[in-house]
Amino acid sequence: VQLQASGGGLVQVGGSLRLSCAVFGSEVRINYMGWYRQAPEKQRELVARIGRGGITTYVDSAKGRFTISRDSAEDTVYLQMNSLKPEDTAVYYCNADGRRFVAPFNLWGQGTLVTVSS
Repeated sequence: VQLQASGGGLVQVGGSLRLSCAVFGSEVRINYMGWYRQAPEKQRELVARIGRGGITTYVDSAKGRFTISRDSAEDTVYLQMNSLKPEDTAVYYCNADGRRFVAPFNLWGQGTLVTVSS
């Protein structure tokens, strides 16, 4: 099972970006997928997560600006980020928790850098 993340880049304050993360593997059942971020000299923090049934969780700073969604058929999760602020600058990591057959997994994708310039 592998994760492939994409969509980071440089954007001006107030702009938008959409991150994508796809799970590749057969016989995979996903419990939840989410996005974390880590800014320089800060701890990694959960940004948003979506579980079965579409239940979502957001960090307070993302509420009202970010939207996480999931295409279950493709095992892909998206993070739409609007009204971006300089403090959103960080490396964003995709995370997936699930199982393949009966073997559980919790995987991280490669980070994708988001830079918000003022």
